[in-house]
Amino acid sequence: MRDIFENVRKISDLILFQENSIVSKVLFKTNSGNITLFAFWKEQELSPHTSPLDAFVYCVEGEGLIIIDNKEHFLSSGDVILMPANRPHSVKALSNFKILLVMIKNSE
Repeated sequence: MRDIFENVRKISDLILFQENSIVSKVLFKTNSGNITLFAFWKEQELSPHTSPLDAFVYCVEGEGLIIIDNKEHFLSSGDVILMPANRPHSVKALSNFKILLVMIKNSE
């Protein structure tokens, strides 16, 4: 897994869109968290769910909507947001949408 980072890479080139699908690729994983890249085809979505880990989201490409505790947050390229652990959230692509998700185990 670490071999993809042996050379400088463009994050957007590490994953491709797949028509009418959500594609994910785990880039790095440890006991304390992981880094996953997602490519959402326009209008694809993840239904409301929770996670035991805090999740930092970086919008790599496109536009999307993230709902946390029923509050809407619009993201476009370059935007970031934190999805706190154990709080309901969902994701919807408003256009083809790539995000980098960094999940971090809270040490508190």
